[in-house]
Amino acid sequence: MAGDNLKELLLKAISKDKWERIGAKRRAGILAPLFSIYSKDSLGIGEFRDLKLLIDWAKVSGNSIIQLLPLNETGPLFCPYDSVSSFALEPAYISLEDVPGANKSHIKASINQIKKEFSKRGAHVDYSIKKRKIHVLWSMFLEEERVSHKKLKEFIDENSYWINDFALFGELKYYHMGAPWYQWEDKYKNRDVKQLEIFRKEHEKEISFQIWVQWQLYKQFKAVKKYAESKKILFKGDLPLLVSRDSADVWAHQEFFKLEFAAGAPPDMYCAKGQRWGMPTYNWERVAADDYKYLKKKLKYAQEFYDILRIDHVVGLFRIWSIPYNEPLENQGLRGFFDPQDENKWANHGRNILSLMLNNTDMLLCAEDLGVIPEVCTEALEEFGIPGNDVQRWTKDWKVKHDFLRPGDYRFLSVAMLSTHDTTNWGAWWENEAGTVDEGLFRRKCGERGINYEAIKEKLFNLERSRYGRLRWLDNVNSSDYLAAILGRRKEEIADFIDMYENTYQEKEKLWKELNMPGPMREGADKDIIAAVLKMTLDSRAIFCINSIIDWLSLAGALKGDAYQYRINTPGTISRDNWSLIIPVSLEELIKNKVTKDIHKMITASDRA
Repeated sequence: MAGDNLKELLLKAISKDKWERIGAKRRAGILAPLFSIYSKDSLGIGEFRDLKLLIDWAKVSGNSIIQLLPLNETGPLFCPYDSVSSFALEPAYISLEDVPGANKSHIKASINQIKKEFSKRGAHVDYSIKKRKIHVLWSMFLEEERVSHKKLKEFIDENSYWINDFALFGELKYYHMGAPWYQWEDKYKNRDVKQLEIFRKEHEKEISFQIWVQWQLYKQFKAVKKYAESKKILFKGDLPLLVSRDSADVWAHQEFFKLEFAAGAPPDMYCAKGQRWGMPTYNWERVAADDYKYLKKKLKYAQEFYDILRIDHVVGLFRIWSIPYNEPLENQGLRGFFDPQDENKWANHGRNILSLMLNNTDMLLCAEDLGVIPEVCTEALEEFGIPGNDVQRWTKDWKVKHDFLRPGDYRFLSVAMLSTHDTTNWGAWWENEAGTVDEGLFRRKCGERGINYEAIKEKLFNLERSRYGRLRWLDNVNSSDYLAAILGRRKEEIADFIDMYENTYQEKEKLWKELNMPGPMREGADKDIIAAVLKMTLDSRAIFCINSIIDWLSLAGALKGDAYQYRINTPGTISRDNWSLIIPVSLEELIKNKVTKDIHKMITASDRA
């Protein structure tokens, strides 16, 4: 689509004022989790000040958007989508050396000691760094507490909706030795006003410390935002739809949540049992009765830092998969239902919330619209001018030809990308997942039909080339008739098997042909293949193209060994490897790497620079 036509279309959308503010034009960007990047000065984990180097790299590589995962304070699993607050920032990301008083000798000695302990950088973050930083911050706070800060008081006044409850929650949680709020004494669990006031007075210093830390984080992030503006780089934030059951938000506003349910996703071809995330679903009627103040305040604070905001799991605003909380955990997302249960209510439900969001922020809204998306959601996003996501491996004709879409067939109102934080990087997909089906899903479907999976698996799948729970089709399974014969069922009985087969059989061969690569298809994801598929997303008609820093590093040949190990998160699993991946090169090295110039050429050629 021509640039003028694109701009004209966007400036007619409901969110036209947002497009006018950032500029209705094609852009390229990078997705970089803050915990994954580092500089020579980082202390155990990526820090807010490291974002300045990332901004510098974005500038010289031709990218104009930096997308971050949620930076909210996390719980013990360090999952940014299961945060203890929709507002508070994660203290692990603070730069101690940028906090007032860092030059005092005893503070400096503490910081240097931590530097020695965390000098060796592994493949994953050691999150014990958070406790060490908080210990030093406490010492710094004690030095500062007698100083009157007008700006601190202004920060508290501006954020009174959440900051006091958050700080009180944090100290109560420490008092209860980390136990979730729903296991606290009744007087605290049920928010007895008199008892909470007594506790607040008895722990005034500790509660003030919680607030002071958030003020320091706020100042550091705002300084980075100002630097990004000076370089004309846009920050794209991430607003998780849900918040942890054990969070300050839920404790402070229990009436806004349906605590008898856990949110998740129904089974699909990538997660055989679906997903159970565990966070409670919203009681939107109660949120609405409070004039949506909770949602408005979240947007207001996010706007302090971001130009663009990604709405995680946007379809959850229309209807959300709700699992009874007492359902056995091993069933994951199998036994749930959509809320609202009446499909006729979905359109108005989602549209009303999206309208409210658009009317209460200057940020451009983007949407994560992956998975099974009802038409009412897609129609609303188009009308409102909210880009969705087009992930290359899933952007295909699912119903007729089962081929990958060409760049010119992507949605223009979308963000094109090779992978997401919940998927393998693209190289790992190519080598391990393309042309495969999920073994757990296939096995379960066989069990439902009375088909002996063990007896037929070697007749359908190349087991030597099947790994990581994925089954690679044999080349001779070349028709749905052959599949039906092996399964011993009429085609009418196995429509779901046929759908899986048609959308995955010879996936690699189909994409190889689309990429117009020379020579026979290669199993390995070498630099030439990575460059070709990156070009595919850059050349797409999508308004934005934002690729993971991991996929860009694949182009640089920086990922050594099995690409599968470079994964940010594996949905449905709890692992120390989730949300802790560290990239194998520093930001200083990346800026100097030859690949940076190559990326700039690619982005310029795609008219996105």
